[in-house]
Amino acid sequence: MQNVRVLLRSNSVKATLLVLLSIALVSCETVGYYSQAARGQLTIVFGREDIQQLLKAEQDLPDELVEKFAIVMDVREFAESELGLPVGGNYSSYVDIEREHVVWNVFAAPEFSVDPVNWCYPIAGCVAYRGYFSEQSALSYAAKLEEDGFDVYTGGVDAYSTLGWFEDSLLSTVLNRADYQLAGLLFHELAHQLVYLPGDTTFNESFATAVEREGVRRWLAKSNKASNIDAALLDYDRQQQFVDLVADYRDRFESLYQLALNESSMRSQKLELQQTLREEYATLKQQWQGYEGYDGWFSRSLNNAQLSTVASYNDLLPFFAAVFEQSNQDFSAFYTEVSRLADLPEQERDELIAAIE
Repeated sequence: MQNVRVLLRSNSVKATLLVLLSIALVSCETVGYYSQAARGQLTIVFGREDIQQLLKAEQDLPDELVEKFAIVMDVREFAESELGLPVGGNYSSYVDIEREHVVWNVFAAPEFSVDPVNWCYPIAGCVAYRGYFSEQSALSYAAKLEEDGFDVYTGGVDAYSTLGWFEDSLLSTVLNRADYQLAGLLFHELAHQLVYLPGDTTFNESFATAVEREGVRRWLAKSNKASNIDAALLDYDRQQQFVDLVADYRDRFESLYQLALNESSMRSQKLELQQTLREEYATLKQQWQGYEGYDGWFSRSLNNAQLSTVASYNDLLPFFAAVFEQSNQDFSAFYTEVSRLADLPEQERDELIAAIE
């Protein structure tokens, strides 16, 4: 029990330091933002329950939860032994969030630009979103941005990485995922703890997605779940088609915004392009035999902020796939090379990426 108190005290100190750092660096309004973030993280820390202890008392748990816990324990072991990821105490505890999402992210972009607004933080660097542990707080902030004329998109997030600042917990918000999707999530978030380039969302998310996909493939193969490999590959194939479609239209919107049009004409053509994107998605769905996984996304406005949420996870996937092949599909060598790239000056890194792509 004494060790638990020490752990909680240590986590409280970390959260307090984050708030104090924000006070030293930013305005009063932003201090309030960091305070809600610290409170939200501490709520998770104080709500932790050790998974192994819960499993020992499994008669009090639903069978579905026991099965998910067993999967997570297996995934943790695989991530450490086969993928070389920094597991440590991550995902050894469970927190019932008692809400649909753990965080709500707010994205923004100018009305006639696909370049997202960035917010800068002491640890994560500059990223294209602002996260809130309260949906209402996120919507309130989004409304302010809309009043200022920005395109705005708010989306719920089921999990996130604290980049090693805390030991991340398994959250109730992710338990409805298929086993391979849950495994992929853990691989993805653990990858962020291994290599993270502050301020470069595309580099970080594309790298973590590359680790996720190869990790899932290997985990399914080794876990004697080969029958699920086809489902995972189909999932990734549809995801890539979705990303390609959105990326293509993002480029079309960017070309539109370069035209010398008045605001009224620009808005009209923007709406037409959004409608055309919806129609192309409907055609794509027919090829998927009616799969509806992205219907919720396409039910939204398809504004510039929303378009910006897709590409960052995938733009550099071909690049990282090439680096993985050059590393002889060895994760240790792959991580070493990615770490080297992250340490390079931005211009030199961009030149290398362009040469490999």
